Amino acid sequence: MRERQGILNNIDWITVLLFLMLAFVGWVNIYSAVYNEDHSSIFDFSQRYGKQLIWIFAAMGIALIIVIIDASFFITFAYLIYGISIVSLMAVLVAGTEIAGSKSWFQIGGIAIQPAEFAKFATSLALAKYLSTFNVSLSRLRTKIIASFIIFLPAALVLLQNDAGSALVYVVFILVLFREGLTGNILLIGLAVTVLFVVALLIQKIYIIAFLVFIAVVIFYFMRRSSTNIISLIVILLVSSAFVFSVDYAFDNVLEPHQKKRINVLLGKELDLRGAGYNVHQSKIAIGSGGIAGKGFLQGTQTKYDFVPEQDTDFIFCTIGEEWGYLGSMALIILFLTLLLRLIKLAERQRSNFSRIYGYGVASIIFFHFMVNIGMTIGLLPVIGIPLPFISYGGSSLWAFTILLFIFIRQDASRKELL
Repeated sequence: MRERQGILNNIDWITVLLFLMLAFVGWVNIYSAVYNEDHSSIFDFSQRYGKQLIWIFAAMGIALIIVIIDASFFITFAYLIYGISIVSLMAVLVAGTEIAGSKSWFQIGGIAIQPAEFAKFATSLALAKYLSTFNVSLSRLRTKIIASFIIFLPAALVLLQNDAGSALVYVVFILVLFREGLTGNILLIGLAVTVLFVVALLIQKIYIIAFLVFIAVVIFYFMRRSSTNIISLIVILLVSSAFVFSVDYAFDNVLEPHQKKRINVLLGKELDLRGAGYNVHQSKIAIGSGGIAGKGFLQGTQTKYDFVPEQDTDFIFCTIGEEWGYLGSMALIILFLTLLLRLIKLAERQRSNFSRIYGYGVASIIFFHFMVNIGMTIGLLPVIGIPLPFISYGGSSLWAFTILLFIFIRQDASRKELL
């Protein structure tokens, strides 16, 4: 009893409060997004807001169980949890149900469970376990290979489910690796590849190659002209040029038609307000029409008349923007930023490497979802279909984020014991 009392005293209640606030904001806006005058009761469990209420109370129960469990449990069984997650990702490819074009769900009665959501916290646990192992350092090639395998194995399985959005989330683990000592050159290379990919879709290849040659000449003029540096410069120029010419092939043969359409619409190469660009166009109308203070609760016309598809899931930020306006949108953004900053602060005060690394994994995953989801609803990023943490409708998403967060809260509560 004393031990449990000590845990409760050491829990970071600020983070718990932020979780509860976000879940409440999510439920209120799900209610508004699917509101039906014939089903106005908040306890109408035939409606999505009624179901979400069940998911929220269940999530609170899950959080309580995690808090009660000994913190060392998640360290001891990190690899086992990861292994179970990998098996579930493989099993869903065989026995899963296809929803919205992705074979990513187990249908159990009236409940659909998405293993890809739970794989995120499992991967965070496994990565934290491996990187916190004695004598493991990211300065070694072997460590980089194993860490990359831990990250990209579930990402590849999720990609096989035709769920590119969820697969992309795993890229954010590079931030965790960077915090643990990975050289910043990797981030620079990733940024350069992204920029080259976008530019190659917009500008004729001959102009890009000419610009790369010009940059190479400038660097050659100012650099120390050793044989190693000259060879490195030539190799980088050749690889960059080859990549530029391979972009069209990758774009045409790797991406799905709807993904290509969305990217073209985002880059302004196509205007498809009735097809791929419809969601984003209506989303921007909804958010823009909210003005400073919004139209008021249940007063959003775009929301009420279902102009934006998926407005209670991936595009729920539209409801917030239309009914609560700029002030409500900024309040939500501030809530998320406060949570992220809090998580980073908690991660930095951990006494065990496992807890610190896992904490950065939690912050990175929530940051990616937050940034990409809001970015796609306002037309800054392509639509890849990932939920807004704790806000979007869905039991799998809410439960997975709850587990992800409260494992870290539990680790933090025992930070003085986990050495």
